[in-house]
Amino acid sequence: MAAAVSQESVVIVDENNVEIAAVSRQIMRSQQLIHRASYVLVFNRTGELLVQQRTMTKDIYPGYYDIAAGGIVLAGESYEECAERELAEELGVRDVALLTCFDHYYADDGNRVWGRVFRCRHDGPFTLQKEEVLGAEFVPLERLAVRLGHRVFTPDGLLILRRFLAGGG
Repeated sequence: MAAAVSQESVVIVDENNVEIAAVSRQIMRSQQLIHRASYVLVFNRTGELLVQQRTMTKDIYPGYYDIAAGGIVLAGESYEECAERELAEELGVRDVALLTCFDHYYADDGNRVWGRVFRCRHDGPFTLQKEEVLGAEFVPLERLAVRLGHRVFTPDGLLILRRFLAGGG
């Protein structure tokens, strides 16, 4: 994790998603504190979902595939502001309508997060952030199930995808 990124101040919340502090990303990760994140499902005009591969330098789930653009909510930032910032940073996408899908909680051994899921439509082109995104491609939803069995996807992303496909979007 780059030094500047590890020192970013991020929102810390409790189990009920109530803000309780702001600490560095480094402290949040080392103490496994509950934080907030925004997730953006990017669809093209034909309904295909943009799937990204994370770089090997990511602090969590390096090299995994991800069904959403997004990231950690910084101190003083809303979920919506975070989603807009992350879309611009990761994919070069600006000025798109974000539709809120749902909020969700995810926890595993190294990650505890309250996330807000958004969706948007953008056909590209994309400018991938080389520090975070190794590659990206649109995948038809009916073919995504096959990929899930052959590639390693972020576990929080899988939970989001299942909920979205079950009518959460």
